[in-house]
Amino acid sequence: MSINSNRVHQILTSEKFKNLVRKRLTVSIALTIIMLSVYFGFMLLLAFYKEFLSIKIGEHITLGLPIGIGIIVFAWLLTGIYTRWANSKYDKSVRELRNEILEN
Repeated sequence: MSINSNRVHQILTSEKFKNLVRKRLTVSIALTIIMLSVYFGFMLLLAFYKEFLSIKIGEHITLGLPIGIGIIVFAWLLTGIYTRWANSKYDKSVRELRNEILEN
């Protein structure tokens, strides 16, 4: 099963395909910016306000440890958000577009 070059051009220039690419790019960039902001915020905090991260919250634990673990958990949450979005909306749109292509 192959698609001729005219059909490929038609698909790539269709509004449905462009919207699909735009949505994926928007979600990906938004989540990337959020994660980078959190990560670099932590790095800036470490660079310019170490005293805050060195506050003891237990006998052997400083505030930096739970914040660092929180950043890792936050990255997992963002991954889960993207996965949920992709499974519920993006994949559905891709299937609809694929079915439309295969019908023609």
